[in-house]
Amino acid sequence: MTATVGWLAGIIAVLVLVQPRAADAQAMQRLPRVGILAEDSGGPAPTRERFEAGLREHGYVHGTNVVLERRFAEGRLERLPELAGELVRLGVDVIVAASESGAVAARGATSVIPIVMILGVDPVAQGLAQELGRPGGNVTGLTVDPGAEILAKRLQLLRQIVPGAQTIAVLTEPLASATPRLRSVEEAAAASGVSLVRFDVRRRDELPRAFTAMSKARAEALLVSGASVLYFAKRDIADLALKHRLPAIYPLRDYTEAGGLISYGVDVLDLFRRGGGYVARILKGARPQDLPIEQPTKFELSINSKTAQALGVTIPPSLLLQANTVIE
Repeated sequence: MTATVGWLAGIIAVLVLVQPRAADAQAMQRLPRVGILAEDSGGPAPTRERFEAGLREHGYVHGTNVVLERRFAEGRLERLPELAGELVRLGVDVIVAASESGAVAARGATSVIPIVMILGVDPVAQGLAQELGRPGGNVTGLTVDPGAEILAKRLQLLRQIVPGAQTIAVLTEPLASATPRLRSVEEAAAASGVSLVRFDVRRRDELPRAFTAMSKARAEALLVSGASVLYFAKRDIADLALKHRLPAIYPLRDYTEAGGLISYGVDVLDLFRRGGGYVARILKGARPQDLPIEQPTKFELSINSKTAQALGVTIPPSLLLQANTVIE
């Protein structure tokens, strides 16, 4: 009898120890999972911090009441579909695509799981949304520019720095959305006697060859588009532009902080913070098809005067006065 009682007591003790752990495991399983899909793990830490700050503003903390599953293509865009499929198989509740390329890959993997795009370019042209105000599908988020007009503005700023340039290179990614935007800018440039020559890159390792081709084309300046693969290779691009003596204008301040000459665009850190807010709203029940894709309305001008000196170009005083940031 004593042995039986002891055996039962042992079983009860084991159950007491196991049950809380099982409950903890079940609680962990119930936490919403957010998949992060990005081109490169080498992206700036502040973007990750701002995204998580955006989540915290709405009550979500990684490891406490939400789990972030990160997948990086390490600069190889061709890996994005594979990684998107991996996140889908994990059963994440939301996929965050750091770029339009990531959103395209994620949309190819699922038409059900909500997708929040952060650095979009033209989601309608890419077939990701029916319209910006009411996307209608499973993709929503933010874009980095309002259309061809910002490319024209960047071209205008670049020509103030290199007024005599007749051939200007355009570095971009071969996205469907890039062609109509560039066509309108090419027409405007041609009207003022400037020729734009387009160079497409899909991967970071294609950049040296692209810059060599620019030199052969006798490009005198460079316009860098908002393509995602370029954002994650911004330091490489800034270094190559300096090496090839090409004054360049970029879409985001991050480029000038990495050594680029001049940039005109949105605050990327703010986009990532707002992206965290989008995810939180979806986790709380909002439908992506009902959340408008936001376009930026505020832009900042950043100039790297050290790079200007290295290139031997003079920044007009009027531009220096307009700049939000001047990097010495």
